[in-house]
Amino acid sequence: MEVFYCVKLRIVSSAQQNAKETHRMAKAKSKALTDLQVEEVEKQHENFSGTWPPWKNLPQRYKLIGTTSLAFVICNMDKVNLSVAIIPMSHQFGWNSTTAGLVQSSFFWGYALSQLPGGWLAKIFGGRTVLAVGVLIWSVATAFVPSLAGYMPGLLLSRVLLVCVFCASLFLLPSIAYLGWDRSIPLEERSRAVGFVFGGLSFGSVMGLLLAPPLIQNLGWESVFYIFGLLGIAWFLGFQFLEGGQPQLNAELLSPAPDTLTHSWKTSLTELNGSLKDIPWKAFFQTRAVWAMIYAHFCGSWGHYNCLSWLPTFFSEELNLNLTEAAWVSILPPLASIFVTGLAAQLADNLISRGVDTTVGKDKTTDYTSLDVGTIDVVAVRKICQSIAFLSPAICMTLSSLDLGLPPWEIVGILTGGLALSSFALSGLYCTHQDMSPEYASILLGITNTVGAVPGIVGVALTGYLLDLTHSWSISLFAPSIFFYVTGTMVWLVFASSKPQSFSEHN
Repeated sequence: MEVFYCVKLRIVSSAQQNAKETHRMAKAKSKALTDLQVEEVEKQHENFSGTWPPWKNLPQRYKLIGTTSLAFVICNMDKVNLSVAIIPMSHQFGWNSTTAGLVQSSFFWGYALSQLPGGWLAKIFGGRTVLAVGVLIWSVATAFVPSLAGYMPGLLLSRVLLVCVFCASLFLLPSIAYLGWDRSIPLEERSRAVGFVFGGLSFGSVMGLLLAPPLIQNLGWESVFYIFGLLGIAWFLGFQFLEGGQPQLNAELLSPAPDTLTHSWKTSLTELNGSLKDIPWKAFFQTRAVWAMIYAHFCGSWGHYNCLSWLPTFFSEELNLNLTEAAWVSILPPLASIFVTGLAAQLADNLISRGVDTTVGKDKTTDYTSLDVGTIDVVAVRKICQSIAFLSPAICMTLSSLDLGLPPWEIVGILTGGLALSSFALSGLYCTHQDMSPEYASILLGITNTVGAVPGIVGVALTGYLLDLTHSWSISLFAPSIFFYVTGTMVWLVFASSKPQSFSEHN
């Protein structure tokens, strides 16, 4: 009997191993599409039916990039409108800087808690579905802010915003890393693609800061939340129309897991537990390059989120500008970032394309996943770009915080230049997740984004507290950001890498 049970157990174990191996081979096979194959499929459907609507014959990857970037524009408009509306809201409700900081930081509480679950959901259900649901929830929550603010004190409002943003962020940003970038966009074009998508953040900041002041002055601060929320709902409806008109083959081409799209939600939910166990968490946290990404994301977010939240108030109180002038001046850093993003992405892609070896070798049967993509050159480019992104704002903040007797517009110009150059991070840190592991890019982005949201929670609130305590913008806003920019640069140069990692094998 014992021999029988041993044999039976071995047979069952062998069957399980064979099933796992089959599943792994199927996943690898699904990722074997090359860029040439992508173009081939797109050309087959180029004349699918007429020329209307005009975007119908665009390559699928351009539609993917465009709609995703527009989602970022709308959501960052929702984010920055609070940094402008907080000034009249504080006057109306009698909030001090500490309370205003807590209300603004509530966005990042939900943002931090949602990143890992969001990356997990994107891996299971696909980036497109998760992205659309995230924008819808985000926009509806934005539209409800004025209704809640009138009946709640600042601290209670911050808790409600926490729940709303948590639900929205659960779907939104982690889905970006799982939209099929590795199969739809070649490595030498990836910096431009990522730069264009994340450049929507800068453009959204510009549009939000441009539209919010006249809306507030003419229609009240409540109007910005209503109008910006409706824009997100309109994007959701347009996205459904655009996606509904695509050929099925193209939809399958860019989906992260083609098989899961034909499954019901109920079937997908049964796979969640097993999928979570398959994620190589231990291998992630045993890799120094992952820790470098985590700390770099934390450092960059500290400066970015604090400036995003507090610069309009800084310009209003420290430089004695009125609400409209402060908002218009606050447009300059994200506006300059749009141009810097394009230049940085083009520079990075040009440098990488010179070092990419696209030859397969003598063995024509070599798997496409084994291509030599010149990882040493890629690592150098990512390090250079991220160093520029950190050291530039650190130097400019140092100049702005010193008592050099500079007039207000020179301070504005210095800060604009430094913060604009921080957009080099889109060709540095933000490309590294895909470079390192396309399979787990959404999970890695979820990890780094979770830690990267902590400065929004701690830093934004801490800045308000220090401002009440010291009444010094140099101490409360600039000094901590300079510290993290400098230390982040050192850690990134020593430990960062974009070399492809086989996390599953290490695990």
